Amino acid sequence: MPIYEYECKACGHRLEKLQKVSAAPLTDCPSCEAPELSRLVSAAGFRLAGGGWYETDFKSGSKKNLAGDGGTGKAPAKDGAAA
Repeated sequence: MPIYEYECKACGHRLEKLQKVSAAPLTDCPSCEAPELSRLVSAAGFRLAGGGWYETDFKSGSKKNLAGDGGTGKAPAKDGAAA
């Protein structure tokens, strides 16, 4: 789900909202309650939750970092030394 950024044209209040792509844009400002909220153009933001393709696909062999595998989550040192 994408995270959208909004700004109120009336009071300048800014907020981020986690919404479905198909959801209608917000219009009412939570701060001043004016119907002047507009969606800003910003860097794409999204949240990945739970297990899924992004966690297991495109990785092979020992590079898989599966949740609950008992790993430390630390990347190995570049020079091969133990961390």
